Amino acid sequence: MTTSTTAPTVGRARTAVATAFIVNGFAFASWISRVPAARDTLDLSAAQLGLLLLCLALGSGVALPATGPVVHRLGPARTVLAGAAVTTTGQLLLAAGLGTASVPLAAVGLALTGAGVGGWDVAMNIEGAAVERRLARPLMPRLHAGFSLGTVAGALLGAAAAALALPLPVHLVLVAAASFAAIALAVRSFLPADPDEEAARSEGSGVGRAWREPRTLLVGALTLAFAFTEGSANDWLAVALVDGQGVSEAAAAVGFACFVTAMTAVRVLGGSLLARWGRVATLRGGGATAVLGLLLFVVAPSLPLAVAGAVLWGAGAALGFPVGMSAAADDPARAAARVSVVSSIAYTAFLAGPPLIGVVAEATGIVDALLVVLVVLAAGLFAAGATRPLDAQPAESSAT
Repeated sequence: MTTSTTAPTVGRARTAVATAFIVNGFAFASWISRVPAARDTLDLSAAQLGLLLLCLALGSGVALPATGPVVHRLGPARTVLAGAAVTTTGQLLLAAGLGTASVPLAAVGLALTGAGVGGWDVAMNIEGAAVERRLARPLMPRLHAGFSLGTVAGALLGAAAAALALPLPVHLVLVAAASFAAIALAVRSFLPADPDEEAARSEGSGVGRAWREPRTLLVGALTLAFAFTEGSANDWLAVALVDGQGVSEAAAAVGFACFVTAMTAVRVLGGSLLARWGRVATLRGGGATAVLGLLLFVVAPSLPLAVAGAVLWGAGAALGFPVGMSAAADDPARAAARVSVVSSIAYTAFLAGPPLIGVVAEATGIVDALLVVLVVLAAGLFAAGATRPLDAQPAESSAT
């Protein structure tokens, strides 16, 4: 392929994979923003709602380790499209369950939605890393910023739909149709298959081998630590502001918005930071910033200082997950297996994090319980060196 055709192809692929990230966040947040309406429609208690929402996480947990072999066999474009199709099917079943007040049908719909979003997530990260390699400059942080912007758009749509009293089943059907249409169009511009990847497909997916690779496991541990740092804020930051600072729910929501804004801003700027400082120094600086922000948030005697801590917390946590995905995908021939493994490790933070902090909070209060995040993040930062590009690694085995 000549340079004149390569540049437009990569440019289109960059736009296409950015669309996949944005729509993934949009589809996810469109549902999450309407959870109170689902609770009321199905007449669920808090415990019952928690069990229903667990179906979403379980669906993702099943899909994540299985996606590597699927991407290896089908390629990222078809896997993203398949994930979007499963997500759409799940949302339609969820809409049917809500329309008929059937909790079992809604649970099946949520499990399929989680599985579809999880598989879609892994495949789009693999494609994003491939585009990043072709561009020869950092791209993943901006793609993850796109996901964040998609969640904001989905949440705003959910708020508007609630304000207009749009029935939740109708809302879900419209979102499912629009999301699938956007993905079906976007994947047509994904990169053509890499010859090295095509050749590697006859050798098996390599997922089992990836689970035994020290570098892959260390990258997974680092990504888990940053995912735990980010996810803890998603679940508990607003609650901690209400309990610790005695503010209203509206003020706590503003504090959480400051966290999300800081994270998104750093992801937008992340490419420049990585180009200047490299992965390891950027991650260690980010981790130190997150530690400082968390400490300030926990000990802050006033709301402004607590919000300042939340801003530092969000800024410091921003780049761990996207850089982990880039590091896992350094070798294009083994990217599918390694991204699948790293994603599976990292996403346990979203499954185990909320209940772990909740249990500690029962004994210490939610503000002090957030100190658990410091322990996890500090441990994870010891693995930052594993994210060095493979051509800069000491001779370890990329083929372990």
